[in-house]
Amino acid sequence: MLSDAIKKGIEKAPHRALLKSMGYTDEEIARPLIGVANSASEIIPGHIHLDRIAEAVKAGIRSAGGTPFEFNTIGVCDGIAMGHEGMKYSLASREIIADSCEAMAKAHSFDGLVFIPNCDKIVPGMLMAAARVNVPSVVVSGGPMLSITMDGNYIDLNSVFEAVGAVKAGYIDEKDMIEYENNACPGCGSCSGMFTANSMNCLTEVLGLGLPDNGTIPAVYAERIRLAKLAGVKVMEMVQKNIKPSDILVPEAFENALTVDMALGCSTNSVLHLPAIAHEMGLILDLDIVNEISAKVPNLCKLAPSGPHHVQDLHRAGGVKAVMKELARKNLLYTDLITVTGRTIAENINNAIVKDNNVIRSIDNPYSETGGIAVLKGNIAPEGAVVKRAAVAEEMLRHSGPARVFNSEDEAIKSIYNGEIRKGDIVIIRYEGPKGGPGMREMLGPTSAIAGMGLDKDVALITDGRFSGASRGASIGHVSPEAMVGGPIAIVQDGDIIDIDIPAGKINVNLSQEEINKRLQSWKAPEPRIRTGYLGRYARLVTSASKGAVLL
Repeated sequence: MLSDAIKKGIEKAPHRALLKSMGYTDEEIARPLIGVANSASEIIPGHIHLDRIAEAVKAGIRSAGGTPFEFNTIGVCDGIAMGHEGMKYSLASREIIADSCEAMAKAHSFDGLVFIPNCDKIVPGMLMAAARVNVPSVVVSGGPMLSITMDGNYIDLNSVFEAVGAVKAGYIDEKDMIEYENNACPGCGSCSGMFTANSMNCLTEVLGLGLPDNGTIPAVYAERIRLAKLAGVKVMEMVQKNIKPSDILVPEAFENALTVDMALGCSTNSVLHLPAIAHEMGLILDLDIVNEISAKVPNLCKLAPSGPHHVQDLHRAGGVKAVMKELARKNLLYTDLITVTGRTIAENINNAIVKDNNVIRSIDNPYSETGGIAVLKGNIAPEGAVVKRAAVAEEMLRHSGPARVFNSEDEAIKSIYNGEIRKGDIVIIRYEGPKGGPGMREMLGPTSAIAGMGLDKDVALITDGRFSGASRGASIGHVSPEAMVGGPIAIVQDGDIIDIDIPAGKINVNLSQEEINKRLQSWKAPEPRIRTGYLGRYARLVTSASKGAVLL
């Protein structure tokens, strides 16, 4: 066992003494030692309850003959961090989470690991750590928040953001907005739509590092506690069989993840995180494969913000495994891959049933024949940009309009709230990329303001930053190269005509290459916004969004 390095032999008596000082017995020390990475905190709604999940995981480990050791990681709530300097730390926190889990696992020679994330960057951070450390591992998330009805409609956090825009536009008053504020987030869990957290929790299940239903069992269900206990049992099986993440996270597993991503209509942030996780395995997940998979995989679900359903509905309808069963009918998945159940994907989904075809469409009757996410390329984004196609209105799939250029999110949202954006405009928000932000802020504020004002079918947004998984409309992010490194988005001017063709995968500024080159020659990089502290280091080390914004 790996843990022999801290417990076996005469030389390890001091190590055993330290373990005994905490109350561990000789019998407990002799067992496999399992690290439990718990990201519980009192600032994230999706993590406020994770201590209960951890206790269940530890009970499962003990019942299967192991000894659990819980440790903690940081986490950022994207919703609370949204719209101010705090959002610069969200994506950057992913690397801290991965690094801290690596440090704890390696320093203490754990034989196996159970990771307990739930929200946006914590899930991919822990998946990156699992890949990097490469000891038998299971991921069990905290589960989605419930969505409840108001005036007959199911609501979620995005409803509150859009209510702000509606107040600014005069469609509702502040009293109405308070009703949304008081009801949209009824309890613990990751925000209830197919936003980034739930996207990554579902894709963890698809990758094979999470148990079936990991992505969809609501946080408040007892079923979630039972799943956590099973995760503790399963990690012991993984240790006994020596099944490691490297056995699970093979190239085909990432193709499966992208395939289900397209069927579910996941957050565009998944296209940022999957390459980063693949990078930890020494694999390259090129953006070109996104469109290749999207071209052949139908969109089967319309979950918020793309449609009326929420993750609780997906769970009731059969969950991710039922979606996978539909895709397998047309041989769109690799089903012979091993997972943390100890069984193959084919075995995991064998008994899956679609219980509601309104939530999970039949593969013979999809919402669209192509997937929910698209990568666009052109002279404004030579390395690519990403859009949640499933959340774009039909009339905005192809659009041309004049650029309204802003050099920060703050400038853009001020203009939006002041009513300065007109129908047909294309809002450009730049210098918000991984290096320029720094930290590649999500921009749920601008997109929600546009939607709340009723302009989501008339106005497009383009940025080298990111959009929240809750964003809807023609919100095109991850433009690469970013403005801070001299990407062509840096030279776009007010009034330049931008042509967007999502079905064709194209995005261009209507300028000659000669004019683009001329402008680039006279362009100078602005002074970095932040030079010191963690963000200063992050800005110097981070790579392009097209490569997953990993650190080198």
